[in-house]
Amino acid sequence: MYAIVDIETTGGDGAARITEIAVFRHDGQRIVDFFHSLINPGIYIPPFITRLTGIDNAMVADSPTFCDVQDAVRALTKDAWFVAHNARFDYGFIKREFGAIDEYFQRDLLCTVQLSRKIFPGLRSYSLGNLCESLEICIENRHRAHGDAEATVRLFEKLLMHDQQKLIPINFFE
Repeated sequence: MYAIVDIETTGGDGAARITEIAVFRHDGQRIVDFFHSLINPGIYIPPFITRLTGIDNAMVADSPTFCDVQDAVRALTKDAWFVAHNARFDYGFIKREFGAIDEYFQRDLLCTVQLSRKIFPGLRSYSLGNLCESLEICIENRHRAHGDAEATVRLFEKLLMHDQQKLIPINFFE
């Protein structure tokens, strides 16, 4: 199983918090479960983040906190590889959110940036937008968790299909 994740945040520093999360649970063939939610970060969303993501303070005011959605995130990522584009970024934020509720969160990581560099060498860029353009993957709602996670699912499926070197672990948790 693979949990393909994308988050949006209030920024990139240590004080930043999650504003949106999407998790697709994938069995290597297809999506088997899905979760998406805006998240009330409990802190101010800066204007430059709102310009990038379209997520503003009013949108998240009545949204659940991470604590409210933790069960869904835990369940969808349990016994699965944590897959994301720049995986350490998304994983770091989620791990920190679980830490804030005194829970140790650990998953094995697969980064689609690193895998793409090995499976599709020589591309001009490995940013999600440029990589998807090169591989003809449509991204709807760019810089939103659902849209970017869905594009990462399609990218991951292409990586699985073209993984001649067997870089992607299969049947790890069976």
